[in-house]
Amino acid sequence: MELNNITTEKRNDKSRNIEEVSTLEMLKIINEEDKTVAFAVEKILPEIAKAVEIIAEKLKNGGRLFYIGAGTSGRLGILDASECPPTFGVDFELVQGIIAGGSGAVFKAVEGAEDNLTQGETDLCERKFSSKDVLVGIAASGRTPYVIGALKYAKSIGATAISLACSKNPAMADFADISLNPITGAEIITGSTRMKAGTAEKLVLNMISTGTMINSGKVYGNLMVDVQAINEKLKARAINIVAEVTGVSENEAVEALRNADGNAKLAIFLLLTGLSKIEGKRTLKEHGGNLRKALGAIQ
Repeated sequence: MELNNITTEKRNDKSRNIEEVSTLEMLKIINEEDKTVAFAVEKILPEIAKAVEIIAEKLKNGGRLFYIGAGTSGRLGILDASECPPTFGVDFELVQGIIAGGSGAVFKAVEGAEDNLTQGETDLCERKFSSKDVLVGIAASGRTPYVIGALKYAKSIGATAISLACSKNPAMADFADISLNPITGAEIITGSTRMKAGTAEKLVLNMISTGTMINSGKVYGNLMVDVQAINEKLKARAINIVAEVTGVSENEAVEALRNADGNAKLAIFLLLTGLSKIEGKRTLKEHGGNLRKALGAIQ
């Protein structure tokens, strides 16, 4: 493996003497480099938009979204997937994260797992990955065998394959329908891709999941109307959302949520339309759960 040919493995001239400067100066160097990450992501917004539109269409037709990666990249995929159910009210199976080495690798590195070219396919097969689904392969270097094997398999069965890497000319791109490639450059600590590359991956994954859910009708304006009120903070948020959209008092919002079985979107719809719970559920379902479209049809 020729590491010198991988963008994320190059040495950063700005931090060559980082252990010799003061703590404050060290942090300034890191901060200045971190500032470049958002600009790297900005350059690939058209490609991210294309990915989001394809994923939303796939989910609309019964597909699922899978993230797969090793190390930091795998953990970031799992993090993004795990946030979707409470934020957008989707099933836990709809967005899934897979990491090389299995669930234990989330907490402790499993050395060598990323070099297994066939395990990615095996892990996808265990989850009944199909042509209806979408796979986002994540690897800062763009050449992780585990991820490449998974992308190859996705392509071979007709599923949509998307690669996310932070190096120039990533090998993964050869096995993807869409290549998302924010070039973040050399890391402050050479090869430590949990830093700038990891930050870029997190930003892109935020856009993918959030953009997909917006396109899927999971928000109203910028409010998460499909929030799952599973703890006190989220219960309070649901009350605030209902009150914000409808203009009712907090007590009225609480009662509306009770009548709607805790479903903020349904509570809003019933308050604004005066429909019964049965009629409200049916109308929302007819419009794919999109509150704005359902309200437009009634009005």
